[in-house]
Amino acid sequence: MSALSALETPFPTVDLDTVERNIAAMQRYCDAHGLALRAHFKAHKLPEIARMQLAAGAVGVCCQKLGEAEVLVGAGVVTDLLIAYPLIGGRKAARLTELATQGAVAVGADSEAVARELSAALAARGATAGFLVDCDTGFGRTGVQAPEDAVRLAALVTELPGLRFRGLMTHPTPPGGAAWLRAARDLLEARGLAVECVSGGGTPGATRAHESGVLTELRVGNYVFGDRRGIAAGHVHLDDCALRVRTTVVSTPTRSRAIVDAGSKTLAGDGAADGNYGLIVEHPDAVIYELSEEHGHIDVSQCNPPPALGEVVTIVPNHACATVNLHDAVALHRGADDVRFARVAARGAVR
Repeated sequence: MSALSALETPFPTVDLDTVERNIAAMQRYCDAHGLALRAHFKAHKLPEIARMQLAAGAVGVCCQKLGEAEVLVGAGVVTDLLIAYPLIGGRKAARLTELATQGAVAVGADSEAVARELSAALAARGATAGFLVDCDTGFGRTGVQAPEDAVRLAALVTELPGLRFRGLMTHPTPPGGAAWLRAARDLLEARGLAVECVSGGGTPGATRAHESGVLTELRVGNYVFGDRRGIAAGHVHLDDCALRVRTTVVSTPTRSRAIVDAGSKTLAGDGAADGNYGLIVEHPDAVIYELSEEHGHIDVSQCNPPPALGEVVTIVPNHACATVNLHDAVALHRGADDVRFARVAARGAVR
């Protein structure tokens, strides 16, 4: 054990008391509205936190790539894994099949080509995986384009060995998305195809998921950490932000500018549409206006007093998920003096 004050900077820290509080709050919401909670692993990439989510009541874990699922299985977490990403090419079908021999696994995809490739590999080993039809309900990323397309793909899947049709998935659920999913579900049921699950995702609108009237499952991840984007959007409070980056003021060349040792290799560069790359907790009027690789450039002209040379400050990053992915380890802590280190086990996990 060590203390936060003893950490060399820059270094990401995770307050486990806040994580537990966030996990409990989202689980309460899902339980109150009859939604299954599926914890998204990409947000933290830490098997320990996945276990905390499952212990609190999550029905399973969502992964964004095969490598994440392989890390979880290697860590003994084999409870109902969903890979919400189309798997095609290379050894992906063989790797999925290996996972399917060790525990319950499902995939989300939007094409016949993916379904047939996975089916062939699974059938050759006598293995089975679940299949959710990925639906584009307005986000414009992956997904079949119309409810009728979802029915055609689902009907195909029911005839392919090694695959079991489970339902529909989308991300997120934008206005109009619920009607899209409801139409697809009704068409499927009219064809005699049972829809076990209608899965939606995304932390920003998570606590309104029940309003869709059609979702049965909520895939969320960033709720465990929170970040500056969430604060700006109004669905996260500063006290909910469990992930923070400790960094040191290494230069104060002018009264209006300070430099910290957290640059683009420490803080994720996305989510800075307003020109600010993070919230400095001790100096909320400061603006991190630019990131070099090893330098954070801060406008401190509105700070009174400004950060001092050598001062250690704490940054809530714009995007927690992307920030964690930059680091090999995080400091898990309860209070300031109970600190231990955890490897970010799925960082760099092969796709």
